Amino acid sequence: MQPSAILFDLDGTLLDTAPDMVGALNALRAERGQPALPYDVVRPLVSHGAARLVQLGFPHSDATVFAELTRRFLDIYRDNVSVETRLFTGMDRVLTALTARGLPLGIVTNKPAWLTEPLLEQLELAPLFACVVSGDTVSARKPDAMPMLHAARLAGVEARHCLYLGDAERDVQAAHAAGMHAVVATYGYLEPGENWRAWNGDGAIDEPAALLTWLDENAGAL
Repeated sequence: MQPSAILFDLDGTLLDTAPDMVGALNALRAERGQPALPYDVVRPLVSHGAARLVQLGFPHSDATVFAELTRRFLDIYRDNVSVETRLFTGMDRVLTALTARGLPLGIVTNKPAWLTEPLLEQLELAPLFACVVSGDTVSARKPDAMPMLHAARLAGVEARHCLYLGDAERDVQAAHAAGMHAVVATYGYLEPGENWRAWNGDGAIDEPAALLTWLDENAGAL
């Protein structure tokens, strides 16, 4: 047996969006007369979204200034959403192989649709996916089960027959809340020393190509 559909997180799992996200933050810091932050300092936080990055870049901002900075960050990022962003190495072959197996593919991300959709279109990836559920598609976001269940409905499969790949604890929580299996992408945006084993995922892979091997080795348990 194999899953009826494979669902992916976006940032840090399907796409390496860190170069453009870090670039947007450092562009904002430059506008405010601040030096660039090291890439390796910012990268682990990319999966946590705009607010967490702005908090890192401007830790002492009051609520009004923080909201202004976040809006400006998103404007900069929107205009540069696909400059350096690419599929993680090997992910193109994984998507091709999964499609050849007849598996519908989907995306469930907390990224808003007004960033998700242009990104997928610009990278010419949108046709590969049976469903794309963004952070504002339904009324709740991961770790809630709602976007996962919605994705399964759009893909035309039962949630319990889906497998979800993500690089954050909320990904595992959302998948399990929806009755799905969850695999951790340890190649993604994990913070140094982050204990991903404590998330109780159903498996882990350290590169995209390993997903195919994991599926073959665990077929009987799915």
